[in-house]
Amino acid sequence: QRFLEKQSNSVSLYNATQKVDDLIILKEESHELNEMEEKDKAQKTESNSSFTCCQCGKSFNQKQNLEVHMRVHTGEKPFSCQQLCGKSFSLKGNLKTHMRVHTGEKPFMCVQCGRCFTRKGTLNCHMRIHSREDCFICHECGKSFPDMKHLNRHVIIHSGEKPFKCQQCGKGFQFNKNLKTHMRIHTREKTFKCHHCGKSFSYKVSLKTHMRLHTGEKPYTCHQCGKNFTYTATLNAHMRSHTGERPFICGQCGKSFTRKGNLNYHLRIHSRENSFKCYQCGMSFTVRNHLKNHVITHTGEKPFLCHHCGKTCTNKANLEVHIRVHTGERPFTCPQCGKSFTLRGNLKTHIRVHTGEKPFTCLQCEKSFTYQRDLKRHLQTHSDKKLQCSECGKGFQKSSNFKNHLHIHSGGRRFHCHQCNKTFLLPSHLQIHLKSHADVRRYLCSVCGKRFKWLSDLKWHQKIRICVKLKISPQLNAGQI
Repeated sequence: QRFLEKQSNSVSLYNATQKVDDLIILKEESHELNEMEEKDKAQKTESNSSFTCCQCGKSFNQKQNLEVHMRVHTGEKPFSCQQLCGKSFSLKGNLKTHMRVHTGEKPFMCVQCGRCFTRKGTLNCHMRIHSREDCFICHECGKSFPDMKHLNRHVIIHSGEKPFKCQQCGKGFQFNKNLKTHMRIHTREKTFKCHHCGKSFSYKVSLKTHMRLHTGEKPYTCHQCGKNFTYTATLNAHMRSHTGERPFICGQCGKSFTRKGNLNYHLRIHSRENSFKCYQCGMSFTVRNHLKNHVITHTGEKPFLCHHCGKTCTNKANLEVHIRVHTGERPFTCPQCGKSFTLRGNLKTHIRVHTGEKPFTCLQCEKSFTYQRDLKRHLQTHSDKKLQCSECGKGFQKSSNFKNHLHIHSGGRRFHCHQCNKTFLLPSHLQIHLKSHADVRRYLCSVCGKRFKWLSDLKWHQKIRICVKLKISPQLNAGQI
């Protein structure tokens, strides 16, 4: 009986106070409407007529109160936050309360612990912590609640019970509000609308996330490189670039990916699904962007302009790579030797030097090579086709060597040095010669620090160990003294 009395007292306390979080807003709206009703009753002297809501039957003494109430049914929220957070309210008072989130104002203070709150209802709920009056305690975790209703709702978490079932798919939920939210999947109801672009969403949290596209907000920061992201999922995917984790693995070839979307694109290679087709030549692509890049080859359009040299590119990615020629940027660095590259593909190819990987294998003799160009050169040794010079009968397996050889018979030395007027058969010979005029010494001896124009000179320098002798001789002289 004593327990029933406590339960009765707690229920009356619950009905007399405001609910937490989202329920506080509804309580404030009801309170504001009641105040307006009381004012109307005091001012009403002539007419006794009432205004009834045609949807729920609720009556009001004044037309303006009915208009405010109708916003509950229409979803109209004419009072919008001017701080670009996208939140709207049906009553002006609720907007004023919301503005405290941006201003940081917390006018309601607890006299016992000094903690401040933006809403009076939140302070009232907080005061129960200090008073400990009529507390209902969970025997599983020790958490206390102000009334039996909240305790019963909490106990479901421990029991694992899901009493609210979806009639369409059979999925169960612990709380009725979760079921109502779930039902939007089946009804395709999208009640939350972006006032910037008009796009609608089923969930409020989805709208909040979408608003970051308009505000430019990027609240998620990578603690390793400082880069900011709009979504947590994007940050998590980015973190894999630091950890090297590739959790999405292709079940057919074993290739792994950092993103699930990349795996889905890759799977089309195995299924031979080509969803995107070019209507000009009939060529098909697995990715839409690949089709877009291909279509430009028909139009000849190059809309991306380099502001350094005026060169145009067919897509933005090619322009970004090209600009590195001017800036000297080499963003892809080898973790083993520190060598940097402008392209990620060049780094992957370079890594084979350290790993010893030789992925290109000759099918005729099973010899393997690190680079594809080496395999192509090797395949010519198996080929019976030879390019033969008609002048001297000499045969060549490589077309480049054959073309260079033809210059000998033409007698033309078309490549002139503008500094000394010397002529050369091949442009590569001219480039080598130009180094003799330029005072550029690219090749450094790691022992003595001496620089050389030619790699052959550096090798000869190291071979005869001149630098080692020079380094040892002062020590010998010092020892003799």
